[in-house]
Amino acid sequence: MASLIGLWRKLAKKSPREIAQHAALRISELADTSSLSFPLLPQDVADSFDQRELHAAAHWPPPSTPRPKLGWLVVPPGPGSGGHTTLFRMMQACHVAGYDNTLLFYDRYHGDFARNVAVVRSSWPWLVCDIQNVGASLNGFDGIVASSWPTAHVAASRRVPGQPTTYFIQDFEPYFYPRGSEYSLAEDSYRLGLRNISLGHMVQDSLTRELGQTSDFVPFGCDTSVYRPLEPPPPRSGVLFYAKRGNDRRGYRLAVLALEKFHTMYPDEPIHVYGDVPAGLSFPVTAHGSLSPEELNVLYNSVVAGLALSFTNISLVAEEMLAAGAIPVINDSVFAKADLTNAHAIWVEATPTALAAGLGSAVSQSDRDGYARAVAASVTTPSWEATGTTFSRLVSETVPLTESTPPSPASTDVR
Repeated sequence: MASLIGLWRKLAKKSPREIAQHAALRISELADTSSLSFPLLPQDVADSFDQRELHAAAHWPPPSTPRPKLGWLVVPPGPGSGGHTTLFRMMQACHVAGYDNTLLFYDRYHGDFARNVAVVRSSWPWLVCDIQNVGASLNGFDGIVASSWPTAHVAASRRVPGQPTTYFIQDFEPYFYPRGSEYSLAEDSYRLGLRNISLGHMVQDSLTRELGQTSDFVPFGCDTSVYRPLEPPPPRSGVLFYAKRGNDRRGYRLAVLALEKFHTMYPDEPIHVYGDVPAGLSFPVTAHGSLSPEELNVLYNSVVAGLALSFTNISLVAEEMLAAGAIPVINDSVFAKADLTNAHAIWVEATPTALAAGLGSAVSQSDRDGYARAVAASVTTPSWEATGTTFSRLVSETVPLTESTPPSPASTDVR
């Protein structure tokens, strides 16, 4: 009885909203939803202890058709996913090189297949491939490409012994988690005997430093055919931010605090947000939601600067902004600096005040239009097509093409 009285007194001091929030938190704790958030089915967890010898000893025959078949393992994407866009560029490059591609959905939650297909077809209409759900075995493909640590485990668990398997690594994914089970399983994905291909120096250096693992290298690209200055140049004002609320390495909470301070310092500068739609902000924003690349370039051309936060590998947003003449303000990180060296990027400490000050220095430029042209002209990064050519060449070392491989039957336009 005394404990109930004490509980009542505590609740009496809280608002209905606080009570509801605490109740929801407690229900979540009691329900233990950790098994649902784990990205793999238990039977798909591979183990490097027995995988390497199993596949190293097996023989795999050469492709039996002029256009070898590649199966690409992915978690079904949301519209406009940056990581999937980069992977699909590599797929299209392999298609142009002479491979037939099948996108294989690993959907651990058994979602709507037709809806997932529709998302891919509408968001990446230039991608030429078949689409299937992954089967119990990966037999029927001359090679497999994994695209994340969960799909690397699926590839190792379901492939046929000896089947050539490539792992396209866009980030050092153990850093996505606190030290624990998922951190360790993500680490082990790089030791499963797959051929590791690193996108950028940060990934390659992290694999070597953290795990002693070697990898092949492909460089970052930039689509300057889409991200570029508009003519005539529109007037520039304000700043922007790419919001990913459920992805802590993209710094959403830190960005909100920084933008709040920025608005106090520069109340006349508009703030634009794209991606996730924010809620409960103490300052005004213009929320654009999800944008196509062309629409995003228009937005980049309308602002002076923007936050490009990432606490692992560099965000593609940073160089896309630069190519359009906008100044990225980035959390100072050795990880991000490994693959972005542009002198116009503003690097600051990862604190709200420092980020707000970085945005402030950008909007204080006296000649906004002139500086924007200089910023855009400074981007000399090769196109993603060059990256894709290097990637397809590396794939061909384990899944060989022949002189009789026919040319691509479809457009190579990946804009």
